[in-house]
Amino acid sequence: MPFKRVPQKFNASIKEVTIGTGDKALVLGGESVTPLYSFDDPIKNPPKVGIEISDKGPNLDLPGLKKFYEGCTTIPDFAKRACTIPGVSFVALYMESADPNGDNKSIEDCVKLAKEVADVVTLPLVVEGCKNTEKDGDLFNKCAEALEGKNVLFMSCKEENHKKIAVGSVQAYKAKIGAESAVDINLAKQLNVIITQTGVTLDNVVMHVGQSAAGYGFEYLVSTMDRIKAAALAQSDAQLQVPIITPAGQEAWGVKEAVASEADFPEWGNQELRGIDMEICTASAVIAAGSNAVILKHPKSIETVSKLIAALV
Repeated sequence: MPFKRVPQKFNASIKEVTIGTGDKALVLGGESVTPLYSFDDPIKNPPKVGIEISDKGPNLDLPGLKKFYEGCTTIPDFAKRACTIPGVSFVALYMESADPNGDNKSIEDCVKLAKEVADVVTLPLVVEGCKNTEKDGDLFNKCAEALEGKNVLFMSCKEENHKKIAVGSVQAYKAKIGAESAVDINLAKQLNVIITQTGVTLDNVVMHVGQSAAGYGFEYLVSTMDRIKAAALAQSDAQLQVPIITPAGQEAWGVKEAVASEADFPEWGNQELRGIDMEICTASAVIAAGSNAVILKHPKSIETVSKLIAALV
């Protein structure tokens, strides 16, 4: 008896969220099928790949990165060059230096840098905070004011600072926010609920539901994404019908396989290639699990993952 495959298209769909303006604006979400199941129904907005640029600059100790960014001396230079990577859809400026427990860069200096980067990049802009909840709230609001009209996405908004960001960035200056929770479907839904209680609609929100490098407790992240997509599509849970974005590069380039030198582990081979492989594996896995966008660090990773997405959808 021949096998007859029945397409699985859901009546529900993921909300569309637009980042950026003009012909370079990108749209996340909109799908009504399981991740990458384009054979069941066309995926209107395939997953997107972004490049992360830290305000400390890229790791130029890696030969490939040093060659790619040759001639660049400032963060805006790096960001402008990053827009030329094949397959890249947006630029994520990581305000790493703003951390009060680190360099404690002032909000004024961060805003100045964000404006300089926004003026030179040709792609939509994402601004990543320093991971300090209190400072990120103030930083995002000041950046949103300075970048009004550019439809910037600010990551990340947490339960502790959601009111400040929802009112001061989204409602006041029409920005988008990334709702960050800690690898738990209930926490992700709860954060979306309390954000909407401020008056912000979910077409201004993307979810950052956690991050992990492939092989490092990764099954918890994947299972959370699977459950979120299943609840959103199969159960029509409106509070979870939100696109997911994942900064996969941060974790991938922080594990031992990516940072250990070739001198210490010669049997592991070239360090930069190991990091690229880890980044590609991590990004591919989270996309298959349901992420609508990934943020990576290496041009080769971005080019490879973008080609993979194009081949699958």
